[in-house]
Amino acid sequence: MNTINSSKTIYPDVVLIGAGIMSATLGVLLKKLNPSVTISIFERLDRITAESSDAWNNAGTGHSAFCELNYTPQLPDGSIDYSKAVKIAESFEISKEFWAYLVENEIIDSPDSFIHHIPHMSFVWGEENAEYLRKRFEALTSHHLFDGMEYTEDKDEISSWIPLVMEGRDPNERVAATKMELGTDVNFGALTRSMFNHLEEQAGVHLFLNHEVDDFERKKDGSWILEVKDRGSKKIHKVQTKFVFIGAGGGSLPLLEKSGIPEGKGFGGFPVSGQWLVCNNPEIVEKHQAKVYGKASVGSPPMSVPHLDTRLIDGQKALLFGPYAGFSTKFLKNGSYMDLPLSIKLNNIKPMLAAGIHNMPLTKYLIDQVRQSPEDRILALKDYLPEARLEDWDLETAGQRVQVIKKDKKVGGVLEFGTEMVTAADGSLAALLGASPGASTSVSIMIDLIHKCFKDAKSEEWQTEFRNMIPSFGQSLAKDAKLAAKTRARTTEVLQLGASRLEEEIPF
Repeated sequence: MNTINSSKTIYPDVVLIGAGIMSATLGVLLKKLNPSVTISIFERLDRITAESSDAWNNAGTGHSAFCELNYTPQLPDGSIDYSKAVKIAESFEISKEFWAYLVENEIIDSPDSFIHHIPHMSFVWGEENAEYLRKRFEALTSHHLFDGMEYTEDKDEISSWIPLVMEGRDPNERVAATKMELGTDVNFGALTRSMFNHLEEQAGVHLFLNHEVDDFERKKDGSWILEVKDRGSKKIHKVQTKFVFIGAGGGSLPLLEKSGIPEGKGFGGFPVSGQWLVCNNPEIVEKHQAKVYGKASVGSPPMSVPHLDTRLIDGQKALLFGPYAGFSTKFLKNGSYMDLPLSIKLNNIKPMLAAGIHNMPLTKYLIDQVRQSPEDRILALKDYLPEARLEDWDLETAGQRVQVIKKDKKVGGVLEFGTEMVTAADGSLAALLGASPGASTSVSIMIDLIHKCFKDAKSEEWQTEFRNMIPSFGQSLAKDAKLAAKTRARTTEVLQLGASRLEEEIPF
């Protein structure tokens, strides 16, 4: 672990706050685009990926909109809006291109360390939900990014896909499912650690763990002076830099507020905690081989869309159900209960109050979730596993998410459930707020950030390097079916995502 030994100010070109997937991705991209750039990374905890990027804190779905029903809302006229699903699916393909580049260039030793094939499925029951899923399937399969998706209401076929889900189910109940064989499971913690291992080997890159950015000062020349506290020695150090990226997960909002940039005014945050039920019975774990997403309860946040989730974490197969939502005033899992109160400022109190008033069903939902007993949680699980038993499942704490609250001219303030990039007008500072599908779309998000904040982004040299890392760069995978098919074929091969690998090479 690096420490700042000098009492003098240090002068990196770039400062990254937070040692998660976003900072790792941006750091690797910048170092490839400009090998001479100097980068300092500050992480308040004593290890990287301890918050949202950690495997147990992150759903790991590899969000590609194959199975997540909240990305395809049904409109009042009954049609399905799948525009967000297409955007997310395209962004995930771009992420896979970059990860394939990392594997091909031995920045990551093996794709097996972080990504695996796993089918993505949606499963619903009841007449209304089945009709919705059928319409969703028809809408999505009109687009080439969802080629290969299957739909069925045949109970025997669904049983062959997800036997545990069908065992003990009412034979007279209408059920429906979609399946996308192309799905993945991603250990974003492992991926992030691999990228940081590479970064630490590069000249001019320094990672400081247990160091917390306390304050910002804007200089007349546009640069930033940061006060950084060594949480071990309690010493305060000065860091001057041309560019700051705040990628601290739930901790980004307070830091954005401290920066004082006008573009950050009016943003608030609403923290949502989560818990998983984790199966402790190996026989049950072995019988399930899919990520199965259902419909969220009315009023629940998108991060709480229930799913029965096969994961591969540190070489071990796991089966999780949830997440169960909860409320905490912490913005980070390892944060302070004062995070929410201290984030309330004169410039954001109106949007936060307005968002609260207009989201009373969410408040009621969170209160109900907090009050749940173990038996209540098992009842929710029984919707997916009718024969589930309490003794086969343990409750584990998941990560903390902070949903974005922003100004709205019509209602005063709205609660957003995606990610929001806030950048200073001069491009000297950027902060990423929000949650899902963040990690899965990290590459697209960071490419957009670079184009907004770095004047060299449009130079021929940088454009060429972008194309080297991401062959489809500058083209649209969403509009070009042939390019999308070619890209998927290549990344499937490089990342070893053929269906047989998970079955044959990974012992469960």
